[in-house]
Amino acid sequence: MKSPVLIAFAAALAVAGGLLAPPAGAASSTSDSGPVIPPPKVPVMTGGGGAVSSVDEVATQVGIDVLRRGGNAADAAVAAAAALGVTEPFSSGIGGGGFLVYYDAKHRSVHAVDGRETAPRTFTSTTFTDGSGAALDFNTVVNSGLSVGVPGTPALWDTVARRWGTESFADLMKPAQDVARRGFVVDATFHQQVVDNATRFARFPATAALYLKGGQPPATGSVFTNPDMAKAYGELRAHGVKSLYRGRLGAALVAAAQHPVTSDGSTVYPGQITTGDLKDYQAQQPTPTTTRYRGLDVRGMPVPSSGGITVGESLNLLEAYDRQTRQSISDVDEAQYLHRFSEATATAFADRNRWIGNVPGVPAKQLTSQGFADERACALFSPTAAAARPVPFGSPDGSYSCSTGATHQDAARDDHGTTHLTVADRWGNVASYTLTIEQTGGSAITVPGWGFLLNNELTDFDFVPLTAGVPDPNLPAPGKRPRSSMSPTIVTVHGRPVLALGSPGGATIITTVSQVLTEYLDRGLSLENAIAAPRLSSRNGVEQAEPAIYSGPEGAALSALGHVMSSTPEIGAATGIVIRADGTFQAAAEPVRRGGGSAQVVRPGG
Repeated sequence: MKSPVLIAFAAALAVAGGLLAPPAGAASSTSDSGPVIPPPKVPVMTGGGGAVSSVDEVATQVGIDVLRRGGNAADAAVAAAAALGVTEPFSSGIGGGGFLVYYDAKHRSVHAVDGRETAPRTFTSTTFTDGSGAALDFNTVVNSGLSVGVPGTPALWDTVARRWGTESFADLMKPAQDVARRGFVVDATFHQQVVDNATRFARFPATAALYLKGGQPPATGSVFTNPDMAKAYGELRAHGVKSLYRGRLGAALVAAAQHPVTSDGSTVYPGQITTGDLKDYQAQQPTPTTTRYRGLDVRGMPVPSSGGITVGESLNLLEAYDRQTRQSISDVDEAQYLHRFSEATATAFADRNRWIGNVPGVPAKQLTSQGFADERACALFSPTAAAARPVPFGSPDGSYSCSTGATHQDAARDDHGTTHLTVADRWGNVASYTLTIEQTGGSAITVPGWGFLLNNELTDFDFVPLTAGVPDPNLPAPGKRPRSSMSPTIVTVHGRPVLALGSPGGATIITTVSQVLTEYLDRGLSLENAIAAPRLSSRNGVEQAEPAIYSGPEGAALSALGHVMSSTPEIGAATGIVIRADGTFQAAAEPVRRGGGSAQVVRPGG
């Protein structure tokens, strides 16, 4: 079997020589009819002029086309994300939210944009409970209007385009509109996601009419069009995002959430979102988190995401383990590396669940301080035995010795319907952007006449406190943004970006990003091999391991140390870009997971 590097090199030569399908329309052909057909996916490509990496070849091509015509990383990220809303509609789109970390080359500064969904103003800490205080059934809430939060994705696109972009918002929406109108070729992942959600989708007539025509999911290899979504993008092009937050697109969204129509006439929970909630929404621009690791600055998303803080604490713990054992994780064998990685992320998740949420007073600086990590490592870490799960949470109070916490909490629920894209341009600007509609397929409610799914983001709140008597920072409240695990990340050296990455996967996002970072920075793997490497996800409970670890010698060694694991087919679907000192890029994506990703550069070679 050819290696991903050889495959990518061959593809790069083919693109350079004009052997692959030429770019069409806004996304990939000179004709304005027929489906959009971009070049085939390749997992790694190196060259100049800019780079884009995503899970989808159409979206990646859209981003590359923007860069090729002179747009910057902000332009390409917005346009590619809008295209993902068409080709990855079960994980992203107009009805969702997300987070973006952006490096502004002109000012040599890193910024964050928070487009997370918000709860309606009528929400309280008991909204997801019955009259007796017990939690409502999770899946019943998911598949209802009650799970729908105020979408933040269009506001984020508008904010990014206005602050850093060079092209008009209308122009950035055009490629996605064209893809929705002309269609694209259904791949195995798209088909399977409809299959997996067929029962849910069949319950809502607008969703069934779109994704289950004749009662069947779109066949792999068929052409899928979404004229209603093309109309929605046309509405955004004509009227801007005010159509969602103050106009007819928003009115249709509210009606769909408040009065869900079911195919069998059954009743589901109505949504509480109102046009007033839409008018109140704003994308926010908080200060990114910064964690110093191996002389590098790892920049990530702050609250309401737990990603930047939890990735940062995990990295600090690994450095603490190095000092405690007097042996770096770059020098240990693979089983010991995975043991340390598992202990670090389990500990960080214990602290995440107790302390992080969209509430005042989150001790972010202390949670990402080396002193706190040193205390946690001193009290909990052994190189020869796994700590009992769940690990107790610590006290990030600024006074550190070698004490451990005493209270244990079970893990919170995960979300999984997410996607990630990474962009870098020739001027040095970089975007790392994770977007979502929460679980795959969101609430399963499609807005009639507009062709996009609504999120079920509000089920990211804890329905009831995780532990009786312990404050829970992630309970619902009016206008509150639920805690997220999304971890778009940019790594800088002396103020210059050298790496950007991220991943989908719910709470496994944090462990995926942390593992790719450490495999690349500490273990000597190239970015494409760090992305392809077998993964372990330890989140303070039973650990998930991909088969290569679970059934291999490393799994046996971890079990001997006391790790309790379950096997899972795949974890995450990362993308990333290495920004080289000579101005070239290496774009990398998954070779296999989630059907493989698509990495491209503007000028292949090198």
